[in-house]
Amino acid sequence: MPYAPESEKDRKFLEQAIAISRHALDDEGKTPFGALVVVNGQIEGTGTSSVVELRDPTAHAEIMALRDAGRSLGSHLMEGAVMYASSEPCPMCLTACYWARISRLVYAATSQDVAANGFEDLQYYRELALPNGGRRLLAEVAVEGELRSQAAGALSEWAAALPFPVEPKL
Repeated sequence: MPYAPESEKDRKFLEQAIAISRHALDDEGKTPFGALVVVNGQIEGTGTSSVVELRDPTAHAEIMALRDAGRSLGSHLMEGAVMYASSEPCPMCLTACYWARISRLVYAATSQDVAANGFEDLQYYRELALPNGGRRLLAEVAVEGELRSQAAGALSEWAAALPFPVEPKL
């Protein structure tokens, strides 16, 4: 369903994210994605896709904007922030927005637009909806026994040492 930006402010920030994405047309090794993290009307982080340049598969525009905003804000939590992205975030970037507690996400091009231009985001969304055994990543295996106990034990010890009770998210 098409969506019109809620405000002129949304439009302005989204235009800036798109402008960042367009720099890829001039910069060899970039792909056309741009993102901004905005808090209280101020840009706290910007990002452009730097995957090829940095040889880092996680260096997507949204991730780079979150990293920049984290440095600027002095926190990895960004409640109340808005992510503006030139395109619908891939599953990794969308999940990073959840981890950062971004309150709102506004984007322009959809996953269908991205897929039509050769990017795999839509395929990954479909794949992640499958149960573990149905995914292409064949090494996705959960072990049982001692190794699982050791790993789960480290998690339990960490949670027990926190100054507040942990709320299970099951």
